[in-house]
Amino acid sequence: MNAWAPLHNRVYRMLFIAQLISNIGLWMQTVGAQWFLVEHRSGTAVVALVQTASLLPSLLLALPAGGLADVLDRRRLLIAASTYTVLAAGATSVLAFTDLLNPALLLAMTFLLGCGSALTAPAWQAIQPELVPKEQIPAASALGSVTINAARAVGPAIAGVIVATAGPAAVFAINTLGFLVMTGALLRWRRPADDRGIDRERFGRSMVNGLHYVRSALIVRRIMLRSALFALPASALWALLPVASSEHLHYGAAGYGVVLGLLGAGAIGGVTLSPQARKRLSPNGILVASTIAYAVGLVAVALLPAWAVLPLLLVAGAAWIWTLTTLNASIQLSLAPWVRARGMSVYILVFMGSQAVGSFLWGLLASHLGLTQALLISAAMLAVVAASVRSLPLLAATGTLPRGVSTAWPTPTLVFDPEPDDGPVTIVNTFHVRPGEMEQFEQAMAAVGRARRRTGGYSWGLYRDGSDQNVRVEQFTVPSWSEFQRQRRERWTESDHDLFAAAVTHAEDGPTEPERRLFAL
Repeated sequence: MNAWAPLHNRVYRMLFIAQLISNIGLWMQTVGAQWFLVEHRSGTAVVALVQTASLLPSLLLALPAGGLADVLDRRRLLIAASTYTVLAAGATSVLAFTDLLNPALLLAMTFLLGCGSALTAPAWQAIQPELVPKEQIPAASALGSVTINAARAVGPAIAGVIVATAGPAAVFAINTLGFLVMTGALLRWRRPADDRGIDRERFGRSMVNGLHYVRSALIVRRIMLRSALFALPASALWALLPVASSEHLHYGAAGYGVVLGLLGAGAIGGVTLSPQARKRLSPNGILVASTIAYAVGLVAVALLPAWAVLPLLLVAGAAWIWTLTTLNASIQLSLAPWVRARGMSVYILVFMGSQAVGSFLWGLLASHLGLTQALLISAAMLAVVAASVRSLPLLAATGTLPRGVSTAWPTPTLVFDPEPDDGPVTIVNTFHVRPGEMEQFEQAMAAVGRARRRTGGYSWGLYRDGSDQNVRVEQFTVPSWSEFQRQRRERWTESDHDLFAAAVTHAEDGPTEPERRLFAL
């Protein structure tokens, strides 16, 4: 698979270019903000807070943003959020041009811009499978990272020159123009109407269902654990690089832009080489290799002279993109379509939140122990993270389960017509298990129980019949009749049905009586 294949799609290409331009402006904004604080003689912890202020909104808004992206039209949500970022970036520019901007206000405006990014991230991730075929999702995931890392290669270098010649205000203005380009591209995109056939989920219930899904999805939870284990120590480089560039490498604003540009250039090279890496290494092997390589980059920044650091930053950039691409593609391919935005919102919450918390902690640690010691501690932690892949790997079925909606359900036969809000509804299935196969049946049904919870059920249980030792009764509850319909029509995937089919092979003729649906009075 060609790493650039998704760009043959016209809509994907248009949105890719717009996102690239917007990200260039955003990275210019980050450099301008960090150097603004350096010039105002802010401490190491305050400079590191730029990363925290931009990422902290993910902790606060990722879950609501995911719920909105699965409930509302994603294109309209993206347009609204992009328009908001234009206004926030424009306000920052005005404050800078009028000399009203100070460090505290800059951090506040950075936080507001981060809110816009947090609102768009789940919806942006969720539309990727709409734009490209399934086999191109890993490539699209890598290209999504290219828009960030190519911007990191170009934006900081441009920002360094502009900050040195025209000041941070000009950089903030260019960022505003980048958001305008993104808004224009979204307005040109004609997304097909979203017709789900039944009433949409309520916002609060959609968030609850998303959390239930993640809690019951072992594959997804493992991906998120791996992302947190990497992001927390890896955030040290991004948080402390402005100070390291000034104090260790003795670079000015333009030199700092070059340093970030090398990381971005390494990331672009990593994308080009990623198809070959996926052929030679398993996803877990890529995680080990890229984590170790990134740790080497941290050690280099801490201990080595500039001439030795610069080439190793290329390696660190490639390692960063390999890790992000592996994790991002894995979760894109593992989430069911009905909950993709909500699942991605939790993933973003974990990854970006770990970076935000990590940036704050590394800033504090560098203030107390020194920059070199903080970078070396983070590198040691990454070595432990690489070793942990042996005991906590990505699970074998990651990204391989069929995610099409199952059509194996019988049409419900009821003696009355329920209203959408009627419920809760309790579903009961009875099985007569073959003698000698009870243990296998119960183990298989435990996986079915997780699938019921993932798709909207709760209070799942498997009960034994007091009058027949070979009879088992499955019972679970869904909040309403509309939730029951959604479970059958939108959420129960082919892989979920395979779990149920595997369980009933241990029973005589499947359930011994028709499924019962009990409505609360």
